Order: sequence, then C-alpha cells, then structure tokens
Amino acid sequence: MPRAIDVHVHPPNEPGRPVPAYQAYVERFFKSGLRPTPDEIAALYRRLDIVGVLLPINAESTTGDAPARNEWVAELVSRYPDCFMGFCAVDVWRGEAAVRELERAVKDLGLKGLKLHPMMQEFHPNDRRVYPIYEKCVELGIPVLFHTGATAIGAGMPGGGGIRLEYGRPIGMDDLAADFPDLTIIMAHPAIPWHDEQLAVALHKPNVYIDLSGWAPKYLPSSVIQYVNTALQDKVMFGSDFPGLSPDRWMREFEALPIRDSVRPKVLRENARRVLKLHA
Repeated sequence: MPRAIDVHVHPPNEPGRPVPAYQAYVERFFKSGLRPTPDEIAALYRRLDIVGVLLPINAESTTGDAPARNEWVAELVSRYPDCFMGFCAVDVWRGEAAVRELERAVKDLGLKGLKLHPMMQEFHPNDRRVYPIYEKCVELGIPVLFHTGATAIGAGMPGGGGIRLEYGRPIGMDDLAADFPDLTIIMAHPAIPWHDEQLAVALHKPNVYIDLSGWAPKYLPSSVIQYVNTALQDKVMFGSDFPGLSPDRWMREFEALPIRDSVRPKVLRENARRVLKLHA
C-alpha cells in the first residue's frame, strides 16, 4: 500500500475538450495557475508514494459546460494504475439516463465511486428526485462524494458565476444518511462556514465521512482539528484538491498540526482504505 491516499484529485482536462470558463478564476483563487499534464501528475504522486482518487464533474444541464467523460478518467487509471483510482460523474438531471451511466461507469469502466457537486449541479442532496441515483449506488456498493461548504468555483466571477452556496450546506446529508443507512457518504472539504454543522452530521450518522481537501491544513478551524483527534478520528480522510492545493504542501502542513501519532495514519491512509474497500 502507498504511504497515503489522496481522496480528492481533479483530473487534467482531456485533450481537445474546452476549458470551463471558471477555471482561470479557480486558479486565481488558489494562486496555483497549474494545468499539469497527466504524466506530470502521475510523476508527482509516484514520487510522493500517494495514490490519488480522480474526481470528474458533470454539470452540463446547469452550466452548459462539456462534462468530463468517465472514459477519460478510466483511461488515466488504466494508464497509471500505481498512481490513481477513479470515481465517475453523472448529470443528476438526466433521470434514468444518469442511473444507466452510473451503472456503466462502475461495471464496464471499473470506476469506484460517484462524485457530485450540488452547487454546480443546482440540487439539494436530499432532493427525492435524485434518490434513484443513490439507490443504484447502494446496489453497486460504491460511495458517493459530495462537495460541501463554500467553493472556489465561481469565486470572483460576476454573480459568483451563478453558483449559490446554500446548496453546499451539509445539513442535507443528514436526511440522506437517515434515508440511506447503507449508503457510504463522503462530505468533501471541511464545510466552511458550516463546518460545525458538518461535524455534527458525521458524528451522528455512522455512514458519513469527511475529506479534508480544499483548505490548507494550517487554516483548519480548531473545532475540526479537535474532532479529527478524537471522536471523528476514524471518519476523516486526507484530500488535497489538487491542482488547487498540492499534496506535498498539504502533507507538510498536516505534519505541523497537533495531531496524535496514532491518528495520523488513519487520516492519511487507513480510513480511506476502509471506505474505498482497498486491500493490502
């Protein structure tokens, strides 16, 4: 097994596919300006001895942007099997077509989970119109990862690019976790400014987990660090949000946090191994 599993990595744009309008604003937000090639990303993760989970987005119905193709994610995993595993994306407003695409991506392409972005896709996670997608996730035995909290997407654009932050509130996961107790739910990012709400949901619902991506560890709120060290030490996972944040920076800053030695390997690897059903 690698020394760490980064559960939140954005795949590079597929050659020939248009770059989304918000991309330049995201790069400005993170002060990164990075658009690395697949070879460069694989070399980085191989050097760091980290496996990254690639997370595409499909918000075509709401943004008009061409979605990241699940075939592209599967191709990257096939090309760099020692570096990556992949989740799929579906357009939640496509109804039965979304359910079929989810099943195809898992059964035919070998992808291991589902990534959804409620703010970009303009839905509340507990919207019952989306429940058939969750039912299929339970049937397939895969986790679903939701963006929670504020987002860099749209930040600085006129009107925030039309993105409404309210869709990112984590309390909707509480309904979802209660209605689908067999569904593994990952709340991506410390859900700032609703991080205490997020901690409460993860503490209360056994099937809800958190990834720590998108915020440099040195900026994590004290309540998040406290729960990582104690009650949620088995439910929190390392995620970088690469290329927004690099995994080497994230791990360097995490090393400086007052995290117990017994907890560090859980956050960096062991919790993800269990959630993603990986074996040594």
